[in-house]
Amino acid sequence: MNDVWQELYKTVQSRKESHQEGSYTSYLFEKGIDKILKKCGEECSEVIIAAKNGDNAETVLEISDMLYHLTVLMVNQGISLEDVETELEKRSKKTGNLKTFHQVDKNS
Repeated sequence: MNDVWQELYKTVQSRKESHQEGSYTSYLFEKGIDKILKKCGEECSEVIIAAKNGDNAETVLEISDMLYHLTVLMVNQGISLEDVETELEKRSKKTGNLKTFHQVDKNS
């Protein structure tokens, strides 16, 4: 997957650097961060719905859409694949890191 993601990242980066007529990626960059974030949120919701419905084929499609939009966000924010890989490597070395989650009082 890493090679595929690297190629996607390079393509997205090139669309940011030079506008390509008819390119959805270029359109997202033109619209800016609010549009990019909106699409990330929409795709996340669609992943949740597909998974909840137990439709693995649809879930794969939605995860792919979500990863694409997250890649656009990364390029927009100047976050490299290496930044994410480094963080994932750090996390993979942790064991016994179950956190105690803050309980929210739903009556307040």
